[in-house]
Amino acid sequence: MRLFAAVLPPEDATAELESVVDELRKLPGAGGLRWTGRPGWHFTLAFYGEVADELVPDLSARLERAARRTDPFELALRGGGRFGGRALWVGATGELRTMRLLAERAEAAGRKAGVPGDRGDRGHHGFHPHLTLARARERADFAPYVSLLNAFAGRTWSVDALHLVRSNLPRSGVQGEQPRYETQVRLPLGPGAGAQE
Repeated sequence: MRLFAAVLPPEDATAELESVVDELRKLPGAGGLRWTGRPGWHFTLAFYGEVADELVPDLSARLERAARRTDPFELALRGGGRFGGRALWVGATGELRTMRLLAERAEAAGRKAGVPGDRGDRGHHGFHPHLTLARARERADFAPYVSLLNAFAGRTWSVDALHLVRSNLPRSGVQGEQPRYETQVRLPLGPGAGAQE
């Protein structure tokens, strides 16, 4: 199964963002972008790719330990940017140092569980918290979108869990079909916390 570790924003935070995304979708060229649906909004901490079923219990146990070693932290959706001309994202503000630490621990959990993962060449210092809003098939001018996002500042919330998420890629070939994401296990942060299916 295709898995990743993530922080999921709460419903009221995504509701705030959704009103901004509605405005973004009215901009010229927005119809040619592949927009991420609200159920797909998440901050990826570690991407594991295809994970053999027999490795999942060890990965889950290691992620649970990583979550217990990390205290809950404050986060808010804020600003935005682009990766080249291909991806548009909203950023985060708050206790990003703790979020980076949790990302490092999630990556280490994958390595120790024997999950190859896809860390690319970013290393821990290159971790850039972002929630992808849209992608372009060809290079796009995201400047007007980023300008609108830079004025966005969402409410602060407490991140209290790490999620191990399964990604189900579209298989029907229907244009516009979105991946489906299923939380496999919710791992509360902080000492004394335990996994929740």
